[in-house]
Amino acid sequence: MTAALKVALVTGAGSGVGRAAALALNKSGYAVVLAGRRKDALEETIAMAPKGGARLLAIPSDVADHAQVRALFDTTKREFGRLDVLFNNAGIGAPRISLEDLKLEDWRRCVDVNLTGSFMCAQEAFRIMKEQRPMGGRIINNGSISAHSPRPDTIAYTATKHAMTGLTKSISLDGRKYDIACSQIDIGNADTPLAGRMKHGVPQARGDIMAEPVFDAEHTGSAIAYMASLPLDTNVQFMTIMATKMPFIGRG
Repeated sequence: MTAALKVALVTGAGSGVGRAAALALNKSGYAVVLAGRRKDALEETIAMAPKGGARLLAIPSDVADHAQVRALFDTTKREFGRLDVLFNNAGIGAPRISLEDLKLEDWRRCVDVNLTGSFMCAQEAFRIMKEQRPMGGRIINNGSISAHSPRPDTIAYTATKHAMTGLTKSISLDGRKYDIACSQIDIGNADTPLAGRMKHGVPQARGDIMAEPVFDAEHTGSAIAYMASLPLDTNVQFMTIMATKMPFIGRG
């Protein structure tokens, strides 16, 4: 390992936004640790990267499992010696059903992955970043447009993404003394397996179904790589990247 090597860890790196971020960070010169529940999907991401670049390492992990999270970061430190960027991206939704019919176990699973998982990853990143030399690093949280405004019948997902904003602000404050910067990227209608259904029609607040515009998920990767490229005395606190014509601003 050379002194100039930069190391990033991306959760949920097997598809969609996580895949785009891992590839963009690697293209920018980062060695990237790819975390996700499916090893085959992580390996597919690695196969998309140009040959001869910085190292990519797949570590199958469930961010809702504390032991697996600790092992993920222990392995990262052992393999690379430091961590410069964490992209807290792994997330799931709950069944899109009426609030009164949502099962408690579905609520808890959503909270465990989206919120508690992000906290546990941030905590482990803190422990590495505060001790390494040079000290510091950057944590980027995937907030989503749902951190600002809900869709119908998405209380669990929306609540976790609103909570992500509080997590981001607290990390930003508590990280100052360690030169740890924290950002949040709020993504609206990236064309991924999760959000790509928007172009086929999704429920609207007024009760009808409407197809919505999407945008290429690769642009999210570029945005995350830009945020990561800044010196630690400079931070993009919040960034919104979205399909220009999606019904978010105004009345749609």
